[in-house]
Amino acid sequence: MKTDHIFFDARFIRYDHHDGISRFSAGLFAALNRRTKVTAIISDTRQLLKLPRGCDYVLANDPTSIRELLIAPKLNRAGASVVFSPMQTMGSWFRRYKLILTLHDLIYYRHPAPPPEFNWLIRTGWRLFHMVYWPQRVFLNRADAVATVSKTSKRLMLQHKLTKRPVSVIYNAAGTFTDDQANRAPKVRPRSAQRLVYMGSFMDYKNVEVLIDGMQHLPEYELHLLSRIKPERKAELEARVREGFGKVIFHNGVSEDEYHKQLDQAVALVTGSRDEGFGIPLIESMSRGVPVVVSDIEIFREIGGEIALFFDQEDPADFANQVRMLESNPVWVERGTASRKHAEQFNWDRSAGDLIEMISRL
Repeated sequence: MKTDHIFFDARFIRYDHHDGISRFSAGLFAALNRRTKVTAIISDTRQLLKLPRGCDYVLANDPTSIRELLIAPKLNRAGASVVFSPMQTMGSWFRRYKLILTLHDLIYYRHPAPPPEFNWLIRTGWRLFHMVYWPQRVFLNRADAVATVSKTSKRLMLQHKLTKRPVSVIYNAAGTFTDDQANRAPKVRPRSAQRLVYMGSFMDYKNVEVLIDGMQHLPEYELHLLSRIKPERKAELEARVREGFGKVIFHNGVSEDEYHKQLDQAVALVTGSRDEGFGIPLIESMSRGVPVVVSDIEIFREIGGEIALFFDQEDPADFANQVRMLESNPVWVERGTASRKHAEQFNWDRSAGDLIEMISRL
């Protein structure tokens, strides 16, 4: 199949601030748009603010609308020959084009709590959908091919026999940096405040507790928790901090620029997740030459390779020991330089190339 008349479902892009699916959509679309002609499917013209200026687009319904059932005839009329969606829920009845759907991960089968911004009806459907696997099979088998963002997710999809369609890996990647930021090479370990940075939610499986408990072994360090947090959850975590612990600082949300500044001043990015869908913060940190100290789970092994430092997510002392492995300036610089090089394999241009190859196989 020729890679012309490619339509890209960009309706999950958030124009106020990115979440995971929004960042994936915007980054992959921009890289694909540099390589070939591609038309964005949007549901709000404000989504164009996150897309390349002057790109082709077609305005369609919101993806959660009942009209989604009949989106295919609209795309047929618009001339689509292949449609890529970063989700698996896109309507497909009466389509006359090839369709690629995406399942990022299977984490909601293990942790089925739906995003709180959805209304009660969608949240109820979300929980019911993830109670068993057969609905997912129905969705994915409507496509001509299926994409996912990691080899770990692909292995799980095959293990649970979620689709009869061919599955390809289109890696997630880090956010967009300026040239100076993207090529930053660490030359010396931070000498001032010994910062450890955590970027992520405070859901139970994120296991932030192991990081806080580990601060009893790192009294001269600071743990900076950057994401927004509910007051009751903050109080729960603050209660774990004891006298003699290193500082634990809650930022309750930071801008993209502030996030980058925090990374640039950090000794390491840290996370103790028991489970994870991918791990974008790892790539963002490594891309800036900052080492990562993370829990020893399959997806982090895939992303971090031999460059990340791994610890037992149930052992605060092991976490602290791995942080202290970076206290030598030569070791820190070597690990940071290797991290930056390792992160180069996770980039949107390579992912766009993989998607074009996937389309050509159709």
